[in-house]
Amino acid sequence: MENMVASSASSALSVRNPELRKDRINNRWVIFSPARSKRPSDLKSKSPATNPNPKQECPFCVGHEHECAPEIFRVPPDSKSDWKIRVIENLYPALSRRIEPDPSSDDLDRCLVLNGFGFHDVVIESPTHPVHMPDLSASEVGDVLLAYKKRILQLASVDSIKYVQVFKNHGVTAGASMSHSHSQMIALPIIPPSISLRLEAMKEYFDQTGKCVLCEVPSEELLVDESTHFISVVPFAATYAFEIWIVPRNHSSHFHHIDSEKAVDLGGLLKLMLRKVSLQLNNPPFNFMIHTSPLQIKESQLPCSHWFLQIVPQLTVVGGFEVGTSCYINSVFPEDAAHVLREVSVDKKEQLC
Repeated sequence: MENMVASSASSALSVRNPELRKDRINNRWVIFSPARSKRPSDLKSKSPATNPNPKQECPFCVGHEHECAPEIFRVPPDSKSDWKIRVIENLYPALSRRIEPDPSSDDLDRCLVLNGFGFHDVVIESPTHPVHMPDLSASEVGDVLLAYKKRILQLASVDSIKYVQVFKNHGVTAGASMSHSHSQMIALPIIPPSISLRLEAMKEYFDQTGKCVLCEVPSEELLVDESTHFISVVPFAATYAFEIWIVPRNHSSHFHHIDSEKAVDLGGLLKLMLRKVSLQLNNPPFNFMIHTSPLQIKESQLPCSHWFLQIVPQLTVVGGFEVGTSCYINSVFPEDAAHVLREVSVDKKEQLC
C-alpha cells in the first residue's frame, strides 16, 4: 500500500484539483475528479437495495430445499439438524461441471476456445429471508468465510481448476437475481487476465523494493478501521467511490489458508464495514470480491502475492470513457472517503451479536 500521498491530498474534505493516481496493484491509472460530485459526506445511493418483506419466502429459505439445485454441503453437516449455511450448485451456472474439461495444457495462451468446464456454486448465508450478512454475528460471518474455504479446498482437488473467484452481489443493480442473502463461487480452468496482470504488477513492485506492496503500512489518512489480524482501508488509487479493501496484516497469498480465529476476526471487520457503508450511503447495492492467488501459483510469486477482500458500493454507472480506456473516474478522493467512513458510528455491542 502506498505510504506517500500527493501533497494536494493532505487535508481531508478540503477543496481539491483533479488528480491522476497510479494503482500499483492493478497497474492502471485512476482519475480523481471531485468537481463531478457533491461533497463526499453527501454522496448517497440513488437506488438503495430494498429490504424484503420479513414474511417473504423463496427457494433459498428453510423448508424450500427441494426447489434448489443439488446441495454440496451444509453447516452444520448433520442433515437432521437445522442448517445455518448451505452450499449448493447454481441452478443457472455460467460453466458446467458435467462436461469434460479440455486436456491439461501449459500453453493456454495459444487456445482460442475451451470447453465450458467449471464450477458455479451458491453459498446461502442464512436460512431466514430478511437476514443479511451485516445482521449476522462476527462468528456467523466467520462461518460463511470458512464455508468458502472448505469449498475452495474441494475445488482445488480438481486438476484442471486454476482459479476460484468468490463474490457477493447485493441488490438488483449489483447483479443479484435473488434478494435472499447469498454469495457465489466460480471455479475456472483458466487464470483470468486481470489476475495475471495484478500478480505481475505486485511482483514488479517486489522486485523494485524487496517488499510486498500490500504489506506496506498505509497512510493513516486511508485507514478506516482495524482488528487483530486485518486492516480496512480505502486504497490510494481507489477505482470506485467509497471502495474498501480489507487486508491481512500478515503476509498471506491464499484466502483458503485462513484459520477459524482469523475467520471470526475478519467476519467482525467485514460486518462493520458493511454496516458503515449501509448507514452512510443509504443501503447501496454493493459487490464484494475475494482477490486471492491462483491455486497453482509459482513459488517465486508467493512473497509478493497478498490476498485481500474488496467492497464496492454501486453509486455510479460506468460510462464510455471507462469502457473504452479501462481508466476509471472517481469523484471522491480516497482520503475523503476514509474520513467519512471513520466518522460513521456503529454500536460496538451490535458488532458482537
